[in-house]
Amino acid sequence: MSQMTITPCEGAGAEIHGVDLTALSAEDDRTIRQAFADYGVLFFRDQQMSEIAHIAFAESFGEININRFFTGHPDYPQIAVVSKDVEDKENIGGGWHTDHSYDAEPALGSVLVARELPPKGGDTRFADMYRAYETLPDDLKAAIQGKRAIHSARHIFGTSEDSIYNQIESDNTRALGNSQAADLLSDVHHPIALTHPLSGKTALYVNPAFTIGIEGMADAEAKALLDKLYAHAISASNVHQFRWEPGSIAFWDNRATWHWALNDYHGHRRVMHRITIEGCTLN
Repeated sequence: MSQMTITPCEGAGAEIHGVDLTALSAEDDRTIRQAFADYGVLFFRDQQMSEIAHIAFAESFGEININRFFTGHPDYPQIAVVSKDVEDKENIGGGWHTDHSYDAEPALGSVLVARELPPKGGDTRFADMYRAYETLPDDLKAAIQGKRAIHSARHIFGTSEDSIYNQIESDNTRALGNSQAADLLSDVHHPIALTHPLSGKTALYVNPAFTIGIEGMADAEAKALLDKLYAHAISASNVHQFRWEPGSIAFWDNRATWHWALNDYHGHRRVMHRITIEGCTLN
């Protein structure tokens, strides 16, 4: 009989205990899938997950997205290595964002495994976009009804001198590659009030990193509306700060959460292994 317990976290997500992700029963698998749809981000402790097991777990949820910008694991290209070394100033994933919103079919989510942690710091914050939408004031809900936001990767990963990628590179930080691929990506449009494909609930689907405008709105007007949405989304009641420990895993849904990797462990090394799972067209 399963000993799994699910404990909702303050702000966002839930911690799941009493389960080995490398040896799931059919009942455990069903429970985790339902919890993933309900909570948007799941946290696991005390896992012993090899690279092969990491790949197998991710593949059970869908096809793996081989990331075009991150450095891949030398032996397992399905795994992106997200690291900051002792001499690096900037980290990867700093600032609120949701991965792959710049894709026509945004990624379902990611499974992030802690491999090497600093003695303190390096937490990740998650924000619940279900709750962000549910608690929007009525005037903001009306303002976004039926509207679609414009998402882009070029200003982050592209070859422009102003791109975040080039700013990081000028800081002598090992981070990303293949910036030419970003230049070839077309901007995409997704609904701001998203009907989530797994839960059927409505989520707020914009983010400060990759959302650059709103269809049919002047830049200044769109920015004013987006800024209000962002400020509301990161209300303390929507946010959980996850403290990493050896054996910790986070599995989040990009369509229902934001995340932010904190950069507060200078002079120490942090290595995480991330696998991203392909998603679908959003409505």
